[in-house]
Amino acid sequence: MPELIITIIICRLSRDVCFEATKRKCRLSRKNPKPIPNSFPAAAQTPTLTSSSTGREAAAKTVIVVGAGSRGETYSDFASIHPDRLKVVGIADPRLFARKKLQERHKVLEENVFDDWHCVAEREKFADAVFICTPDRLHKEPAVVLARKGYHILLEKPMAVTLEDCTEIAETCNQSGVMLTVCHVLRYDPYIRKIKVLIDSGAIGDVIHIQHFEPVGFYHFAHSFVRGNWRNEAESSFALLAKSCHDLDLICHWAGGRRCIKVSSFGSLSHFRKENKPSGAASRCLDCSVETDCAYSAKKIYLDRVRKGWVSWPVSVVCGSSVPDIESVTEALKSGPYGRCVYECDNDVCSNQVVNMEFEGGLTATFSMVAFTEEVCLRKTSIHGSKGELTYNSHEIKVFDFLTQVSTTHTVDVNVPGSFSKGGHGVADYHLVDTFISAVANGDPMLVQSGPKETLASHRLVFEAERSRLENRVVMCVTDHD
Repeated sequence: MPELIITIIICRLSRDVCFEATKRKCRLSRKNPKPIPNSFPAAAQTPTLTSSSTGREAAAKTVIVVGAGSRGETYSDFASIHPDRLKVVGIADPRLFARKKLQERHKVLEENVFDDWHCVAEREKFADAVFICTPDRLHKEPAVVLARKGYHILLEKPMAVTLEDCTEIAETCNQSGVMLTVCHVLRYDPYIRKIKVLIDSGAIGDVIHIQHFEPVGFYHFAHSFVRGNWRNEAESSFALLAKSCHDLDLICHWAGGRRCIKVSSFGSLSHFRKENKPSGAASRCLDCSVETDCAYSAKKIYLDRVRKGWVSWPVSVVCGSSVPDIESVTEALKSGPYGRCVYECDNDVCSNQVVNMEFEGGLTATFSMVAFTEEVCLRKTSIHGSKGELTYNSHEIKVFDFLTQVSTTHTVDVNVPGSFSKGGHGVADYHLVDTFISAVANGDPMLVQSGPKETLASHRLVFEAERSRLENRVVMCVTDHD
């Protein structure tokens, strides 16, 4: 049964007091750190849960949103659609505008709204779960601390920016008896689920080769990986982890029980470099005399959209403290990071990368990520089997049977309610949260498709692929049995 909240302890501690108190606890816990193993314990597949539930609970599960940005806002919208299943009872974010926006939407009590997640950790446990949607480098500490408090964890991908931190998160959740669901949302996409069903049914025979391609989109890459939050590895993480851990995870998913045994990778930062800045270009798009000839102009990407009434992503990201309109977007482009010339930013992450993999049994796979595309994240996949070929273009699945020489098109139901229906991977987002809440309500971690064991394995492959790129060599993969 869900925990009954008898009293609410009002946290009036200052941000610094909360932070220092938590730091002292963290220092104590790190005095005798355990060595990081190469694999996650087998027991992680079926952790002992704190909930004794055996069927869906009648009462709504409660959640605290840690990080009230785009992803935190999206996942918490599930509570607006299904108030009988999920209730947001707490928010932690350093930005006043973001906190207030989510607080008003979900009618969260003032005493449960914080400017620092450490204040949540200082409180007695007052919810069933937390959504951790902080920046990449701020995943590990809240995940570990709040898991130890007994919260089930929905953690935005990537798990963390080092393999050691990923392992610590997974181990802590297992040892604390809480569920960990990592937001590899594509595993929950109805099309991806259908592909897995077709593979497992033998529709194309034995899987021999997988080709997977992610077209990031020219303006999406400029927004997120040149001007935006994921532009610099030291501040965030490398591109393969930040953008494409989804994709290597899918390849592992489709490979079934076969493990990757070796990997190679190549990639670089192309075009978005200072030496490619056009003659006469200014440091900011609003001041630039050659802006009209630039496809990456901030005026085109943001101002032109808001003039047409578009206030969602990516425009919504530009104005972090107000509702986007022409005036607020213009002001943000004058002084903020999104108004900078793409050839004068401090970006250093790859704009194109390929990964080559060999799995047990001879299965091979290739993955390509490239910034310079018209389509935005509309992934394309070909899976070649001994009996047929499966192709997927983000809209439909086709299976060609070698024996009958007949091609069959498979469609799936992608209708979801509310804001989740507005594009992007909203359909997958909806099913991710739906699955997580069902797992918590039923005390059943087997419902989760992106738990600690499978996520740690695919993250390890991402780190090994990046090591191959940096060291210019084939890397022999570490497996769970090594």
